[in-house]
Amino acid sequence: MRLLKKLVGAALVLGVAGAVVGWFLSAPVRLDSETLAQLGPGDAARGKRIFYAGGCTSCHAKPGAQGDARLQLAGGLELKTPFGIFVPPNISQDATDGIGGWSVEDLANAMLKGVSPSGEHFYPAFPYASYARMKPADIADLHAFLKTLPAVVGKAPPNSLGFPFNIRRGIGLWKRLYLSDQPVVSFPDGTPDPVMAGRYLVEGPGHCGECHTPRDFAGGTRKSEWLAGATAAEGSGIVPNITSGEGGLSDWSEADIAYFLETGFTPDFDSVGGAMVDVQRNMAELTPEDRAAISAYLKAIPPHPSGYPARKQPAN
Repeated sequence: MRLLKKLVGAALVLGVAGAVVGWFLSAPVRLDSETLAQLGPGDAARGKRIFYAGGCTSCHAKPGAQGDARLQLAGGLELKTPFGIFVPPNISQDATDGIGGWSVEDLANAMLKGVSPSGEHFYPAFPYASYARMKPADIADLHAFLKTLPAVVGKAPPNSLGFPFNIRRGIGLWKRLYLSDQPVVSFPDGTPDPVMAGRYLVEGPGHCGECHTPRDFAGGTRKSEWLAGATAAEGSGIVPNITSGEGGLSDWSEADIAYFLETGFTPDFDSVGGAMVDVQRNMAELTPEDRAAISAYLKAIPPHPSGYPARKQPAN
């Protein structure tokens, strides 16, 4: 009996110690003063470019919105994943239901660290794992542009998540594994400027890897299969391989990719479909130089075979 009590006591001590360590390791981390000092005043004209590169309307516009209504960032789109249903929030300039009361520092902490103004973790359905690679000055520019958009009253519905995914604190441990401001693909000195500019757009604000890269059991992207394509987050359908590997863009030239991003037409005269329609619409708002840079990067990265299961051939 005495031995049993000692074992139970030791287990309790270890459990408490583990909980304390876990609580410490999962704590939200905000930006340091050095990074905040790089934000600057922000320029709305430059911020418009970042807004479209980041595809803000694709998730935060009201579902079904068209034309100028896409700039009413009321949220509400349901993102169905194996972890539950995530609903992008209202990020309009309404001070109560949106983010109209956010400072530029608040936005920077959200996008670069995944931390809310109240100090809670955001779920990584908000792609801050990619935005973490952005320049602070670009966040300031985006903040300035968002200030020019209309306020929309009304909160989006809450997320629908079961245990344990409804415990936000656990996201802090996820961040320790997957949140990094370092580039995914390394290039040698002397790499052409367009490739490097494309790396920034694709790996940072464009967050292309969030959909086009396979994920592991915890929902982190597999960097060893970067942009190799993946099963869609909803569990059905595929997001294509956009490397030059087998099943990817090996037959596409840089000009083909740039033309597709501008017009939505492929080299074989097919047209964009599915969720990529919104993405292409955003890419069309960028400059020809930006689209050329994205194309140069995609042709320069390591090729991978498609990262999703092969489609079954129909029976004869």
